[in-house]
Amino acid sequence: MTRTYLDDILLWHRQRAQRDSRVLTELMDVARSSAPPRGFGKAIQDTPHLSVIAEIKRRSPSKGDLNEGLKPDVLARAYQTGGASCLSVLTDENYFGGSVTDLQTARAACDVPVLRKDFTVDPRDVCDARIMGADCVLLIAAALSQDELARCMEVARFVDIDVLVEVHDEVELDRALLVDAMIIGVNQRDLVTFAVDHDRAVRMGSLMPSHVVRVAESGVRGRDDALSLRSAGYDAVLVGEHLVTSSDPAAALTDLCVE
Repeated sequence: MTRTYLDDILLWHRQRAQRDSRVLTELMDVARSSAPPRGFGKAIQDTPHLSVIAEIKRRSPSKGDLNEGLKPDVLARAYQTGGASCLSVLTDENYFGGSVTDLQTARAACDVPVLRKDFTVDPRDVCDARIMGADCVLLIAAALSQDELARCMEVARFVDIDVLVEVHDEVELDRALLVDAMIIGVNQRDLVTFAVDHDRAVRMGSLMPSHVVRVAESGVRGRDDALSLRSAGYDAVLVGEHLVTSSDPAAALTDLCVE
């Protein structure tokens, strides 16, 4: 089987989790008593047009630095001005150059809910997301066993944080639905080749039940993609590189807010 960048990233995160001696039940109590979340899923549902989850992303493993001078607070305000329904902030340091500080700085600079974009491998990661101020946590189906996925969902419900479950195909979609995921993202980028498969996202949009908040992730390159994904039934698009590398992120974002 071909080894992917995800394998290396997950190995690092799992090794870190194995060294973590913190008690889950204690973390859950701290997380549950944190300041109320802003309501990530609700913000998408309340948006009359295609919602944009605008990402703050410094670098990627495949392309290196995307925006060397990125200021999370400035970009967060630009995204809100452009009409973002939510933000996504990378907090992985080793591979994406992100940080918890980036998330907290961005969230403090705007009024929209924020997703912690990271590689969740342990229920304590879910608690950490809530404690640091995130309104939603990412669970990647390809990174978790079904038991792990179910346990992380259970903890997320207890600590009152929304969950975006990321899938890549029909099998993973079924897995997400088995744990009653309410926000499901289809990653258009292949984990092995990095190629964007727009047709797969369009196909899978029709497979999701109507009660699910449907998000298309990665590879959204402009208004035509946004229109196509909206027609395929998506409620939101998660967009990073296209916005982070734009000379006018607010205008680029507004162009994606299609009816």
